[in-house]
Amino acid sequence: MSLKDVTVLLVEDDPVFRKLVSGFLSNRGAEIIEAEDGALGLQAFEHHNVDVVLADLSMPNMGGLEMLKAIHKIDPAVCSIVISGNNVMADVIDALRIGANDYLVKPVVDLFMIEAVIKQYLQPFHGTNDIAELNQLSMLELSENLALLKKNTAAAMHVQQQLFPASVIEYPNARVQYSLFNASEISSYFIDSAMVDNRYVVMYMAHFYPEDNPAAFASVLLRSFINFKLKEYRNNLSKMVIEPGQMLKYLNERLLKSGLDIVTDMIYISLDVESFRAQICQAGSGLRCYLRNQDGLTPLALADSMSLGLLDWSKPSSQFRTLLPHEKLCISSLYPIHQRLLLDDDFTGLQSNADIPAGGFIQISC
Repeated sequence: MSLKDVTVLLVEDDPVFRKLVSGFLSNRGAEIIEAEDGALGLQAFEHHNVDVVLADLSMPNMGGLEMLKAIHKIDPAVCSIVISGNNVMADVIDALRIGANDYLVKPVVDLFMIEAVIKQYLQPFHGTNDIAELNQLSMLELSENLALLKKNTAAAMHVQQQLFPASVIEYPNARVQYSLFNASEISSYFIDSAMVDNRYVVMYMAHFYPEDNPAAFASVLLRSFINFKLKEYRNNLSKMVIEPGQMLKYLNERLLKSGLDIVTDMIYISLDVESFRAQICQAGSGLRCYLRNQDGLTPLALADSMSLGLLDWSKPSSQFRTLLPHEKLCISSLYPIHQRLLLDDDFTGLQSNADIPAGGFIQISC
């Protein structure tokens, strides 16, 4: 596969690196539009039909993050890949949250990595060889950060905390609220949600083992993997992101290939806010899903299944549910105090509290 008929907007303030990347991608068949800062990059995007935005995050005049926010308001479906140094990881995470597909870390030694990432997000797979090649390469740059996070707890904590959203997220037709409690620097739990389109909202909670620094990196990977499928949905390439069973299968495959050796309990919910129909899937046994109404919390009948990240993983347990008026769906860790705080509507986001066991809860209501 070449990059023929692919138009890349390359936004980079380093003229040497910009020319190097531009020359390489041109030789691979791509049409390149160059810009030396975010302001010029945004102007170029407004005047050209662009397939891929490849942008540095640290630039004068207008930074890459500010530019990407503006670009994704114009075209939320555009493929965007950010390039960053190790010292601006918070900006990378912000870029992933606003819709960037992936990121590369400077110095980019192998320029074929850039081509591989572009192909992954733009071109369909043509066989098992392509799938194997791209699965091997797609997160290679991400994986290079694992050694840093293992050694540097402060860096791991900073990276992970940037991922967590506000304690209350108001979508047009749904509200998501959560609390996570943590007594150490790194949370072994991660939660997130997304408004897929005007009909579907997805919500999930994960618990990583072992409970140490790589859990921060696993949070980044998990968010990036789900973001990839979200972009595919918005580009009409796949509906997997609203299919919890298929998503857990995909996440298991990607976690195995990441080399992290992390096992993950996870519950993933897709909710149709028009019909109030929900599909819930569970991997592992460390989390529980509840139906909440005026009578309290009722655990849903989801059988224990194998955790993600295991070679012999088969399939998750699942259930469909249509919510009645005033009913809510909740995911919680297993400690009774977490359920009590959930019933008290104690939604405070991520907080450090040595008096409460690690874990927490997340709730969605329409």
